[in-house]
Amino acid sequence: MKIYGLQKMTLLDFPGHVACTVFLNGCDMRCPFCHNFELVDGTAKPVMEEEELLSFLKKRTGLLDGVAFTGGEPCLHKDLPELMKKIRELGFAVKLDTNGLHPEMVQKLLEEKLIDYVAMDIKNSPRKYALTAGMKTVELDRIKETIALLMNSGIDYEFRTTVVHELHEAEDFKEIGELIRGAKHYYLQAFTDRDTVPYGGLHAPLPEEMQHYRQLILPYVEDAQLRGVE
Repeated sequence: MKIYGLQKMTLLDFPGHVACTVFLNGCDMRCPFCHNFELVDGTAKPVMEEEELLSFLKKRTGLLDGVAFTGGEPCLHKDLPELMKKIRELGFAVKLDTNGLHPEMVQKLLEEKLIDYVAMDIKNSPRKYALTAGMKTVELDRIKETIALLMNSGIDYEFRTTVVHELHEAEDFKEIGELIRGAKHYYLQAFTDRDTVPYGGLHAPLPEEMQHYRQLILPYVEDAQLRGVE
């Protein structure tokens, strides 16, 4: 498998772990607020093969204890389980970031005990999901299936929403709450603009808006927190 990016150390991406973050290419969503769009549209070039990644990890045993897979959408890669297995054999915990459109892959990774933590993006309320994901339609049943898999998995997980002023409003968070009612953790993270974001004209909500949205989620998810809000 080709690796398209490697952040050699992070204390943020994998809760409770000193980890590295591995970036894989390709995605089946086209979110207008994506920070890694060069991985989505195919313009990014690989930075290493998986053998080089494994060699890096062998040298970091004792310094790192986790590997976080992100993208793009890692679950598009059929050989993902095999790479995760090799990484676990080196003694590392594994985290997966996913958009939730691939419940079959998530189930396989859970059944084979290859993941310790999953962060799943919840793009928006069901009625605005496709718009927010930059698609004509979204198979919401697949999203709901992945939500259910994680909530019944026994492993640690989080749901998270990148909140964009132009795409989200108060009513959306009541609907998101219904979608993930009873979840362990939910994070609202404020959009931040970067050069790699494919579309201009998007803005973060005001901090007081973010606080209001969190209050709307609390009746559904007790541990609802804000990220990236001053």
